[in-house]
Amino acid sequence: MFEALSQKMKSRSTALLMVLDNRLHRILQGWLLVAGLIGAARIAFTPQSAPIAGVSTFASYMLIVVAPFASTLLALHWFREGHLLPQPSTRLAVIGRWQPITLVEAERHHLYGSTGIMASLLLGMMLNVPVRAAEYFAAMPPIGAAAPGWLSSLHFAMTLDAVLFGSLYMIAFVAALRKVPLFPRLLVAIWIADLAMQLVTANMVTSAGDLPANVAAALQSLLQGNVKKVLISAALWLPYLLLSRRVNVTYRHRIPA
Repeated sequence: MFEALSQKMKSRSTALLMVLDNRLHRILQGWLLVAGLIGAARIAFTPQSAPIAGVSTFASYMLIVVAPFASTLLALHWFREGHLLPQPSTRLAVIGRWQPITLVEAERHHLYGSTGIMASLLLGMMLNVPVRAAEYFAAMPPIGAAAPGWLSSLHFAMTLDAVLFGSLYMIAFVAALRKVPLFPRLLVAIWIADLAMQLVTANMVTSAGDLPANVAAALQSLLQGNVKKVLISAALWLPYLLLSRRVNVTYRHRIPA
């Protein structure tokens, strides 16, 4: 029964990866259309009493839409032969006893590839982008040129967060899809940077001064939620990245000794 369930899961994950890989350009085009329309609607349906959106709003909304698209295309170019990139000279994942194998041997191994549970991680990284963008559009209304200092700082910090990590998670997604050896440590580095960014955002906005109490409470809740999401993701996936035989065969080219 377990073997049948495992085979069914592998078949479904393989089909999912084929869809993501073969239709990635269409997915990106759909992202540009849908996210662009949402951004335009956010500006168009702003209450008349609100300040007229300034150039910074249009620029930030455009970056939210375009940055993941551009970073994905760049990553597809950088990692077009990602599986051929050399293994790192220093191993950071030292838990367990492993025996190195060649790339040819790894490709022949039945666990080679990003199917199985790995497919869930890839899908999660991709879905992180629209979720982050949706949170941004919901939390960051259009602002005018005469916005107070704390609002300008909040706008800049949240835009930087959404643009930077929307791009980085898509780069990590492509790295995993193309079996780049550095993918596991790249994802860990993104998690660490994501946590640091939440602290930077809090410090940047609070140092601007005159932050309304209700905004401070909402910002604290949002940043705490972001930290919890990153910590939960790391707690769930870090042991898998370290100990999974599939991850070690595919990205580190080694098998249990």
